Amino acid sequence: MRKILSFTPLLVLISLTINAEKITESDYKRAEQRLSQTTSKLVTGTVNYPRWMSNGQLSYRSFTKNGNQFFSVNADTQKKALAFNHKKLAESLARITETEVKENQLPFYQIDIDAKNILHVAVTGNNYRCDLDSYLCRHDKDTKKPNELVSPNGKRAVFIREYNLWMRDLSNNKETQLTTDGMKDFGYATNNAGWIRKNTPVVKWSPDSKKLTTFKHDGRKVGDMGIVSTAVGHPKIDVWKYPLPGDEHIFTIHRVVIDVETGELVKLDMEPDAHRSTITDHVAGRDGSLLDIDWAEDGQSFAFVSSSRDHKNATLKIANANTGEVKTIFTETVKTFFESGVSGISWQYLSKTNEVIWFSQRSNWGHLYLIDVETGKVKHPITQGDWTVLELLHVDENTNKLIFTGAGREGGDPYFHYLYSIKKDGSELTLLTPEKKHHQITLKHDGKFFVDTASTPTLPAETFVRSTESRSGFIIEQMDISKLVATNWQAPTPFVVKDRNGEHDIHGLYFKPSNFDATKKYPVINYLYPGPQVGSIRGRHFQASRNDHNAIAELGFIVIAIDALGTPGRSKSFHDGYYGNMGDSGIPDQVAAIQQLAEKYSWIDDSRVGIWGHSGGGFASTRALLTYPDFYSVAVSQAGNHDNRNYADEWGEKFHGSLVNKEDGSTNYDSQANQLIAKNLKGKLLIAHGTTDTNVPPYSTLVVVEALIAANKDFDMIMLPNRNHGFSREPFMLRKRWDYFVTHLMGETPPKEFVFTSLNK
Repeated sequence: MRKILSFTPLLVLISLTINAEKITESDYKRAEQRLSQTTSKLVTGTVNYPRWMSNGQLSYRSFTKNGNQFFSVNADTQKKALAFNHKKLAESLARITETEVKENQLPFYQIDIDAKNILHVAVTGNNYRCDLDSYLCRHDKDTKKPNELVSPNGKRAVFIREYNLWMRDLSNNKETQLTTDGMKDFGYATNNAGWIRKNTPVVKWSPDSKKLTTFKHDGRKVGDMGIVSTAVGHPKIDVWKYPLPGDEHIFTIHRVVIDVETGELVKLDMEPDAHRSTITDHVAGRDGSLLDIDWAEDGQSFAFVSSSRDHKNATLKIANANTGEVKTIFTETVKTFFESGVSGISWQYLSKTNEVIWFSQRSNWGHLYLIDVETGKVKHPITQGDWTVLELLHVDENTNKLIFTGAGREGGDPYFHYLYSIKKDGSELTLLTPEKKHHQITLKHDGKFFVDTASTPTLPAETFVRSTESRSGFIIEQMDISKLVATNWQAPTPFVVKDRNGEHDIHGLYFKPSNFDATKKYPVINYLYPGPQVGSIRGRHFQASRNDHNAIAELGFIVIAIDALGTPGRSKSFHDGYYGNMGDSGIPDQVAAIQQLAEKYSWIDDSRVGIWGHSGGGFASTRALLTYPDFYSVAVSQAGNHDNRNYADEWGEKFHGSLVNKEDGSTNYDSQANQLIAKNLKGKLLIAHGTTDTNVPPYSTLVVVEALIAANKDFDMIMLPNRNHGFSREPFMLRKRWDYFVTHLMGETPPKEFVFTSLNK
């Protein structure tokens, strides 16, 4: 017995050596072929960047056997055709831009064709008008310039100059100054949330384009953030206003209305609002439009929501656009954080009937309610049940029909999105997307037709144009993945396990190598983005490549991603899973999921588990390594917000609560501060950050590095000079991530300084 025991370690070593496969450059090359730069070229029949154009038709870009081509579809006649002659347009654009333009690689993603058959496109920041009868292109000077926001009638645009708001007449280029008292850190329509800065003004135009509402953005007493570039000689020092959780002073907005025809500015009769919104951690949409504002059709008033600093109170108000008088309608208060939708703001002011459609999770599920503006009382719920409305897309006040997306009602995967219509009184709830798949929707402006791309993680997409009235439709594209499948590509496998307490179903995907062998044991790489605003998987639609999951699995790993407690799209209690304790980040559910899968599948080796993530995932991957040091052995942590006291106030105070300083010197934020548990490190940690990251400043990582040094812990670090937040897919970082898992989780030597040829073209 003693002799057998003495040889056991050697036998184990021999067994592992026999089982192991040497990682070579050819393995990396094979894995590289699973990145989207390659797989996307093997899939045809796609529908990308769909848009309902000014002429009422649909346009989209599709990858075809002839490369990228643009199509137009007439929903009424069900006719589909090429949107234009690609060769002629390429030649015309080449002449005016004095650059090479290829007909199958046109230098834009979206198009607009107006009623006069004029194509409007933007190429490298310049706007062009191309007559599709003559194929003559010219500079389009009558459209918006960068950093402008155009009025609904397309005749005016506003922009910021020296902290004031200006207007430009698009017909003659005449500029008019709308405000005069703007100043540094107290300017009009300023687009600064701390973690994001843009030059586009934040305004909301009235429907008739005669007025707009905006604010004076007060950051005068807000603390500074600063980063320094890497350079030979004097570096660039970037300093800007960036409020943090617990700061006495945060951004506030002083609301105003401007009549652009008379130049009159009216201040709303109210105290400044905290810089907050009901759906995101910013007050502006992607185009710069002010969120949580809905104008009356006649432009004489508008409804808006004031959100409290702690996100617990949302107050609906109505302002008189002529006098600035403000009337409070009602306030909804929650214990955690209030949101007015899952995928987008889902309340709307019905000025004709003096009502508001309101989104609330008061029943634990997200639903729409009809509110009487006069009384502030709920007339009745419009939708109800153990499922959630995702986003209110359209309301027809003439027919009283609402169109919205929802999830969880049809059974099966609760993350599949569907489109519905319903009457304002709650009757005639109609499913408009019958397939039990995930539906990606682009609704026409009048609400009569929509683009529906239906797919699952394992089934390629069919794309329809459908009617919201007759529920009829027709296919415009059928995705063809035959070339992809011919490469022995493997689709991810959906799975369902239980959460840490065995109460909720947790849904996820796992990825296997194409040469999978069920007799082997595979180490696990756990990809994690904890949210709380999104999860790790982000959409159940078909993708030939998800992040680099397919690729790194090809090296001999099982890659696992789940949407844990604390992520959105289901019940309110599910989303609140770790409110006030962001140190949790759903990590216990990640561990439970992997353990359950390992019990079910002998080829999953839960004794060799690594984890990685970026941004919130960068925080959570380090957190997992420190809180479960005997489960996770390797982590690659990128751009992590390792202590939200170093991150934007809106984020931390929304999901972790207001900062509370305790008598013993501790705070309620200590439970999410990675540096405070740096001494727990046992495994291998690669921590990375961009030195000019203005989203998550690099100090978030450096406080952890400082603590690791103080604890005398071994770790690896990459600081990427002059990089902002989005370096995750850069070739160098991609390679270092793969190398780190191959070396420390698989126990193999990666090829030295592998070059991704598809990423370096």
